[in-house]
Amino acid sequence: QVQVVESGGGSVQAGGSLRLSCASSGLTASMYYCLGWFRQAPGKEREGVAYLYPLGAGTWYADSLKGRFTVSQDNAKNTVYLQMDSLNPEDTAMYYCAADPWRCHLTWPRPNFRIWGQGTQVTVSS
Repeated sequence: QVQVVESGGGSVQAGGSLRLSCASSGLTASMYYCLGWFRQAPGKEREGVAYLYPLGAGTWYADSLKGRFTVSQDNAKNTVYLQMDSLNPEDTAMYYCAADPWRCHLTWPRPNFRIWGQGTQVTVSS
């Protein structure tokens, strides 16, 4: 059974940084899975933040976040990270990790994310 669990959220002042973690289980390289980060602010729709191509061979970022957010993967720990720098109050949201567990390279850059974590809250104060 595939599961993802987020951690690392918290409160930070504008200009600060946070690193979110997403620990996965039940995924193997032969599944050609994708992992992604999403966020949802109060009263707004959920939006994609960053995705990882299978085997870490590529990435996708929301245009508005390029240069501030970086996604990376530690295969030995089955963990994906989202490094967030130069945070501003508009980045305040619940951040979610998600997985498309099977051959997502076939639908890249639109993976079918269907395994979701519970989310971790990020709050940026001015």
